[in-house]
Amino acid sequence: MSKWLFIGDSITDSGRSQDPERLGSGYVRMIKDKLEKTVQVVNKGVSGNRITDLEKRWQKDVIEANPAVLSISIGINDVWRQLDHPEMKQVYPDDFKEIFERLLNQTSKLNTTLVLMEPTIINEDVHSKGNQMLVPYVEIVRRLAINYDAILVPTHSVFLEEVNQSDVNLTTDGVHMTEAGNKLMANTWLETCTPKLLR
Repeated sequence: MSKWLFIGDSITDSGRSQDPERLGSGYVRMIKDKLEKTVQVVNKGVSGNRITDLEKRWQKDVIEANPAVLSISIGINDVWRQLDHPEMKQVYPDDFKEIFERLLNQTSKLNTTLVLMEPTIINEDVHSKGNQMLVPYVEIVRRLAINYDAILVPTHSVFLEEVNQSDVNLTTDGVHMTEAGNKLMANTWLETCTPKLLR
């Protein structure tokens, strides 16, 4: 059975530790429910994670798991911590890029199809400080997708477009997803990835 592994922060985690299947109730669960039964979906999201936290668990959670497909969603906390915990040691764009490249270089030794998801949004206002600060991180993910021949899921672009066009709340607090936000993430992922992964 083909193993598809999703790794990231709380948006990916989505309460997986309370779920008997360890999938949570968010976009990963919604993707699993739409996929063929022949695919094994594994959720390795951890609330609060930044790219630095992914690096600490990369060997165990990714390399040793050796998935056929690896979907990475990271970057929101790397920006959000600059806003809500400025006293912390921060992960600025150059650090983010350097660590992300290191992880992708390690993964290139596996026979794994990479999926990179753009970081979504910080506040449902296109012009919020968080969304402006997020731009270089989104650009880094886009460039890495090209450089590492990964499938790019345009979640940031889709979320900004939806925020402009709709009054539906996509987040509960500017970051964490409502059901509508999770559906938008899942549908964007499926529309982007399944034509390439399930040929």
